[in-house]
Amino acid sequence: MIKFDVITIFPELIEVFAKESLISRAQKQKLLKIASHNLRKWAVDKHKTVDDKPFGGGLGMVMKIEPIYKAITALKSEARNPKHETNSKFKKLKSKTILFTPRGRKFTQKNAYEYSKLNQLIFICGRYEGIDERVAKYIADEEISMGDYVIMGGEVAAMAVIEAVARLIPGVVGKKEFLPERNKKSKGFVEYPQYTRPEIFQGWKVPKVLLSGNQKKIEEWKQKYGRVICK
Repeated sequence: MIKFDVITIFPELIEVFAKESLISRAQKQKLLKIASHNLRKWAVDKHKTVDDKPFGGGLGMVMKIEPIYKAITALKSEARNPKHETNSKFKKLKSKTILFTPRGRKFTQKNAYEYSKLNQLIFICGRYEGIDERVAKYIADEEISMGDYVIMGGEVAAMAVIEAVARLIPGVVGKKEFLPERNKKSKGFVEYPQYTRPEIFQGWKVPKVLLSGNQKKIEEWKQKYGRVICK
């Protein structure tokens, strides 16, 4: 089972996501677990402050390192010493801490496969103008970007990664045949055009080959019009 620990100042975003569709069912089946953690829980002052003005000046506020450090330390410790479990099972805990940032390397299907082999993924979801650089330098194992654009926080990115990883866990999406088909030449995954009833709508027709019942020709058609979406 993989545990996804999401550190955020908006835990309700993750909580709603975790209760929906296949993700919810997978948790009930104990195939994975999603836990959202309010960063303010680890704030060091009575006001639960998690941001401050940046040294050297600048616009906006920057998320502080202390609460994040405390959160990561606590979550890793908890994973190694869970209640009602023997420590021996978790001595070889495989865990990674991911920081979402536009400067990180782009998330790919390859990353998803790598992450699916872990026991724990900790996501640091930033807000405001950024996060103290020491988090990236000394605390996070990897910096991940979802693309060449900037969004308001890391929560949406965390949900995307959770879905990409979760669907690779046996039993989450059902049969393995539901996963994208691997292309032998490119060694990547292929997505091809798909159609359903009615055969004709507004004059727009389904390709005849898909109605032929000739599986060899249908497979050739899929290979011709399919597009490699990831490797």
